[in-house]
Amino acid sequence: MKTRAITAFFFTIVMLGSIFLGAYTFTFFYLLLSVLALAEFYKLIRTADAKPHRETGLMTGTVIFLLVAVYHFIPLNTKYLLLLIPLVFIVFLLELYKKAPSPFANISYTFVGLIYVTVPFCFFYSLGFINDWNTYNFHLPLSFLLMLWASDTGAYLFGRKLGSHKLFERHSPKKTWEGFFGGVFTSVLVSFIVSLFFKEISFLVLGGMAVLIVSFGTLGDLVESMLKRSLGAKDSGTLLPGHGGLLDRFDGLLIAAPIVYVYLYLIFN
Repeated sequence: MKTRAITAFFFTIVMLGSIFLGAYTFTFFYLLLSVLALAEFYKLIRTADAKPHRETGLMTGTVIFLLVAVYHFIPLNTKYLLLLIPLVFIVFLLELYKKAPSPFANISYTFVGLIYVTVPFCFFYSLGFINDWNTYNFHLPLSFLLMLWASDTGAYLFGRKLGSHKLFERHSPKKTWEGFFGGVFTSVLVSFIVSLFFKEISFLVLGGMAVLIVSFGTLGDLVESMLKRSLGAKDSGTLLPGHGGLLDRFDGLLIAAPIVYVYLYLIFN
């Protein structure tokens, strides 16, 4: 428990620092985080005797994130998206020479990693630029994380004290409906507090964001549990002592971030 608390404290400080220290620090930190999480996904998949194209996948994930980042700083001609085409098709060509028993499983896992890990991190990163495409503002990324953490804390506390009705026992025996609604309560409460400080965003918008984060964050947690159970793994990795891996810590973000981005984009535009 002590190790878990120390890891959580320092990792939280680093994450908050990356948000507060400006656009370039924010960009570098979440680029690094997305690449490490993708590498962890590929390592986890290899336990199922699949062999995704790790190096090509990591290179493609890096290029995708950098293209998104550059687009927020410099008006980028869409022709640069053509850089992704050779990286995508090289996976198929490399598989020709591997003599693997399940070549299309390897190809599929390579692309699933990009969709499941890299793309959601790009959407979360873009929350920092959603109001003004070329100007960084930390309010929404910070709000997202605070509501996500509040959801996890509320679900744990309410679930532990009141939980009796299982939410999705097949993939996560400990989750309960009481914990889910407790997460909704604490996340909406945090959204109200946030609205008092970030007055350019109304409580109604932030409250809707909180409900989406809890709902799809919970689904993200269940999806990651399904992944680990299918592979017979307890944790996704060992990078964070006492917490497991990065996918264990960001499972809620992976599903919630794209949904929240679309929700806010439709409202602001």
